[in-house]
Amino acid sequence: MNKLIYVFGLILCFFCFHANAQQTKAPNQPVDYVDPLMGTHDSRWMQFPGPSMPFGMVKLSPDNERNGWKAGYEYDVHNITGFSHIHEWTMDGLLMMPANGRLQLEPGLEDDPDKGYRSRIDKKTEQAAAGYYKVHLTDYDIIAELTTTTRAGFQRYTFNRTDSARVLVDLQIESEYGSEIFAAEITKVSDREIEGYSYQQALRGAGWNEYIVHFVVRFDKPFKAMNGWTRNGIQKNVDKLFSGWDHTDVGVWLDFDLKKGEQLMAQSSFSLVSIDQARLNLQKEIVEPFGWDFEAVRKNARDTWNDLLKVIDVETKDETDKKKFYTNLYRCYVGRTILSDVNGKYVDMFEKVQQLKDTSFPMLSGDAFWNTFWNLKQLWTLATPDIANKWVQSQLEIYDKGGWLNKGPAGLEYSGIMVASHEIPLIVSAYQKGIRNYDVNKAWEAMYHQQTTQGISHPGGGVAGNRQLNDYMKFGYVPYESGPVSNTLEYAYDDWCMSQMAKALGKTNDHNYFRHRANNYKNIWDPKVGFMNLKMMDGTFKPDFDPVCCSTFLGSGWCEGNAWQYSWFVPHDLKGLIQLDGKRYI
Repeated sequence: MNKLIYVFGLILCFFCFHANAQQTKAPNQPVDYVDPLMGTHDSRWMQFPGPSMPFGMVKLSPDNERNGWKAGYEYDVHNITGFSHIHEWTMDGLLMMPANGRLQLEPGLEDDPDKGYRSRIDKKTEQAAAGYYKVHLTDYDIIAELTTTTRAGFQRYTFNRTDSARVLVDLQIESEYGSEIFAAEITKVSDREIEGYSYQQALRGAGWNEYIVHFVVRFDKPFKAMNGWTRNGIQKNVDKLFSGWDHTDVGVWLDFDLKKGEQLMAQSSFSLVSIDQARLNLQKEIVEPFGWDFEAVRKNARDTWNDLLKVIDVETKDETDKKKFYTNLYRCYVGRTILSDVNGKYVDMFEKVQQLKDTSFPMLSGDAFWNTFWNLKQLWTLATPDIANKWVQSQLEIYDKGGWLNKGPAGLEYSGIMVASHEIPLIVSAYQKGIRNYDVNKAWEAMYHQQTTQGISHPGGGVAGNRQLNDYMKFGYVPYESGPVSNTLEYAYDDWCMSQMAKALGKTNDHNYFRHRANNYKNIWDPKVGFMNLKMMDGTFKPDFDPVCCSTFLGSGWCEGNAWQYSWFVPHDLKGLIQLDGKRYI
């Protein structure tokens, strides 16, 4: 009887312990709320579901759309072309896809995947988290898993069907802007490694961005043969494949001898500098610290993201709100890109190789700073001042090499995208918050040059500076004949930022000068209509006022807006705006 009581006692203890363990389960970490699939319907190239690190150079993610605006990954398309490494604005490259069965070398179509090597996917198996992606490629019965470091990718494929097991590496891929390949070469280094380069240029009006994707890919198992294709056809069992010159399609496929259920792992990296640099990135970020331990790389990515995301603690019982918040916070740090290598080498706007003195301040690339002073710049300076400091250092390095700050440093080129020079508010905001680990005098010099020198077509490509600055300084506004009249408001805001920086630096004359210019917004206020209005060079307003007309990009009118929207755009002088027409704003 005593033994029976003892046994029941043990069973009771077990269930009590188990119940307590369930009750004391560790709470979710911020990283657990990130859902990279959120927002991937009708999204941009830079808003992808695959893994990347904060400002990651490698953004390894599935693609499934053809060339065109907002191409990349569309959630409602239930097939995948492959997994490409570069999802930076106006930049793409290096797609990989595991496959088997009938050989196909074209990507195929979203609505007809059988016309190419793309595969249907089982959406129920699709998983995305910070630093990880997984999906079942149903046409091939392959489970694909992805993770990354900052400059290297790691893929794990489980082949449940092994007839003609292969991995395709395609250099001519579909993307938002598209790219033209001038020349490419892929070399077999060993039966486990390939290397190569793709010299390419962005399309769709982004021809200022030319770059060379140098890459290295290695596998944990040997491949039987490297085979490839160019515009001249298929070449089998080759050690080197050269595309030829001019626009071309080029890629290779590697044949493997695998058993059912066997896993194949691939590690990859790229560099805009050289193949040796790509190999160094891979060696330093994956090979040396992690070897072939996929889970360790995945954990490193998760931990890195969690350390960043937990700088903001959300107190709410609404789990959906937490998911929205932390996913959007994640997007604020995954959408821009590091373009310098692990040892600080990078390629400048003149396509020259440069060396950073301090590798802890990498070169940062991204879309325009236009309007991000409302959100991203506030976030970076308040939540992660170290990253704000890196932005300032990167801008000053660009100024050193190219003579101008950069309003949209995609590929570290002077894209000239959008309007004004809103990198200035970022630098001023950093300084005003005590973020000052950079040459402050040089920062002032660079900003002063930006706001007092007419923009130019830069010899390195693209446009640097403000396009209508001379007319703005001459007339006190940007005339309708010159370009977007709304630039009057954009330039005036940057002038106010300059005045505040000058005041902080004790530059009284400069403070007064730019503070006066910051009032230029009043020069396009039309009291007869109660709106900011399109003003001509002769000082008259354009007739037939329409508050919702005349949206433009670089032409005459309002840059991607109208009078209803821009009439409110005086963030630096709300009191003055109210005084223009108090009744409207009370």
